[in-house]
Amino acid sequence: MTDRFDITLLTQDDCAFCTVAREVLDRVGREFPLQVKEIPLATDEGRALATTAGVLFAPGVLIDGEAFSYGRLSERKLRRALEKRRMDA
Repeated sequence: MTDRFDITLLTQDDCAFCTVAREVLDRVGREFPLQVKEIPLATDEGRALATTAGVLFAPGVLIDGEAFSYGRLSERKLRRALEKRRMDA
């Protein structure tokens, strides 16, 4: 079992889906050990991560450095992915 999941959240200003993603991560973080790092897409680091991960628009979510999603974050899909990673660890 993993100690925690490192989540990178790529965001931009005035992004409604980014607000939703923060809320989803907050809820999911109550059941899974998450370490969330938020990085603005407008920064050099954000642009580089987005390019590498294939994130086309905010919010972009990476789990342990691997691309997971962009756009509206599905809480159900995130929970399934984390549970699978937990079981595989």
